[in-house]
Amino acid sequence: MSIKNSCVYLVGGGPGDPELLTLKALRLIEQADVVVYDRLVGDAVLDLVPTGTARIYVGKAAGDHALPQDEINELLYRLAQSKTHVVRLKGGDPNVFGRGAEEADYLEARGVRVEMVPGVTAAAACSAAARVPLTYRGLASGVRFVTGHRRNDGELDLDWRGLTDTDTTLVIYMGLSTLPLFSAKLMNAGMAPSTPAVLIASGATPNQKVVKATLSTLTQRAEETGLEMPVLTIIGEVASVASVRETPDENALDRKLESGVV
Repeated sequence: MSIKNSCVYLVGGGPGDPELLTLKALRLIEQADVVVYDRLVGDAVLDLVPTGTARIYVGKAAGDHALPQDEINELLYRLAQSKTHVVRLKGGDPNVFGRGAEEADYLEARGVRVEMVPGVTAAAACSAAARVPLTYRGLASGVRFVTGHRRNDGELDLDWRGLTDTDTTLVIYMGLSTLPLFSAKLMNAGMAPSTPAVLIASGATPNQKVVKATLSTLTQRAEETGLEMPVLTIIGEVASVASVRETPDENALDRKLESGVV
């Protein structure tokens, strides 16, 4: 198989709800010779992969990588040498903290044709599902996406003062473990501790959980409600909008009993 006859499709799988896939993403999944997929690709989306089509898991979590990124790049290159339609399926959108551009650069430098297929990114999907607007007239005229993941456990090198703009909604991807750092850094940079915030776990899926907080209580609220990854955090005045609904915490009493609080 000539590489010239092959294509690697970097496909955004959205937040996990198959009905939020684009028509193009669905068509490519159904036509794929092999699907290389990430940890955040929803099970219901994977169910759309035809029986008999090879699936290769390359998911990454903090401290637990099925394959390092350089090995994923090389895997896609090898697959392109023997397969016509290689689908690299990513949660959300390939170009929003998805390393889609890195993989495309690697493949194209080696003569592999690449096509990027956008998906619904977590910020859009989770905010819509939880009824938290990212922009709102009189509250926020802009939005900023940042990652809460520290590369190689290093420091988060962010413009903390710039992130405190009260007219801009701040959205943190993959930031559950770094919530204490974000809260402290933002307050030290001048953001009010009382700034409204919302934590959304497994957004736009049947397991979605929404928790209200303020900047100063983010870590406490995440811990006391037992939130688990993936979590998207929205900080800003938009979180005060009345349509925000907090998910009832059905396991709160059990956690209090385990900790001896009651």
